[in-house]
Amino acid sequence: MANPAQRTTQYLQAVSGGSGITVGELVDHILYDAIKAGASDIHIEPWENVLMVRIRLSGVLTELIKLPLDLMEKIAGRFKAMANLVTYQSNLPQEGRAPAGEELGGVELRISTFPTTRGEKIVARVFDPRNRKFNLADLGFDEKTLASFTNLLSRPSGLLLVTGPTGSGKTTVLYAALNYIGQRAGATMSIATVEDPVEFNLSMISQSQANPAQEFTYAIALRSLMRQDPQVIMIGEIRDSETAAIAVQAGLTGHLVLSTTHSGIAAGGFTRLINMDIEPYLLASSVIGVLGTRLVRKNCPHCSLPYLPDATMLKLLPEEAVASADFQKGRGCGECLGTGYVGRTSLTELLVADEVFREAVLQKLPTRELQKVAIQQGMQTMWQNGVNQVLSGHTTLEEIVRVIAVDQL
Repeated sequence: MANPAQRTTQYLQAVSGGSGITVGELVDHILYDAIKAGASDIHIEPWENVLMVRIRLSGVLTELIKLPLDLMEKIAGRFKAMANLVTYQSNLPQEGRAPAGEELGGVELRISTFPTTRGEKIVARVFDPRNRKFNLADLGFDEKTLASFTNLLSRPSGLLLVTGPTGSGKTTVLYAALNYIGQRAGATMSIATVEDPVEFNLSMISQSQANPAQEFTYAIALRSLMRQDPQVIMIGEIRDSETAAIAVQAGLTGHLVLSTTHSGIAAGGFTRLINMDIEPYLLASSVIGVLGTRLVRKNCPHCSLPYLPDATMLKLLPEEAVASADFQKGRGCGECLGTGYVGRTSLTELLVADEVFREAVLQKLPTRELQKVAIQQGMQTMWQNGVNQVLSGHTTLEEIVRVIAVDQL
């Protein structure tokens, strides 16, 4: 496997026995290697005998390098200093931001410290503007989903939800949707957001950051924002019944509202809001669609070769599809750091709320029944989308099963 910690390793080899280590330089090398590899997060965690440094590549944690445990306090102090945190405080969590410098591509780090029984764990989330274009056409949607989704974004009002677990690409979808609306409408559209936190600054869009510690909650921000004459509103996440009620009301009163919820499948977005005490008749009238999304790794184009999935896995696929499938799997090379995968693409299911589906919502059907109605109305599920990716050789069956829970097939 290729070594993603090339510069860090070379630096450690250059110093004698660890005594000549300058922590500032060491941290800079770790950041350089992580950012060059395309990491979204850097984890520095004290284990029993080592200080483990791992990076998240395409959604999967990968070892970067092991360091001596006695460097823990100095490295933690360096990251705290970068983020203007209290360097001597180690028994309470802290959060802050830090620019990584132009030599590292001008990325921004969101640094979080957390006390453990062995010392502090440091996690730095990497926000790299070079890797974020926020173009709907680049997210990997199939043609039908992309056409239906952009049609929903053209509507003047209603609530459009994006669902999925943490790290499934929800924020990226919302930002791409706002960019699409902004580019289409130009200066004729008033677009505003309430987020926690604001991850990237978007042109032509008024973005605000919720701050619950100062009682600037989503609900309070939205109430004030409604007096700002917006046409499109993006809410980072619907977390409580008060925010849900305002979002639904805004969708009913001539605003296009975009937001996210946590649910396993698209139909679960409705159940989630019903559990927040939103009446089904209000949901049936306001929610125009729900997009479920996940991110899967794509096969490395440099080392992918034909393969046959395990027999148990093959049973998950239709027999007629297996015969004509182009199963491909990366073997691991320097280009993919030995993982067999390069980059990620979206798996989606888009539930468009038509009259038949709205009637099912009014009947208060459970999530699984709502999902069945959506499928009967033509929705392609996330699993079906993933199977198509596998059969065409873009990813592996094992990767799809890793991302999509078996009970959602």
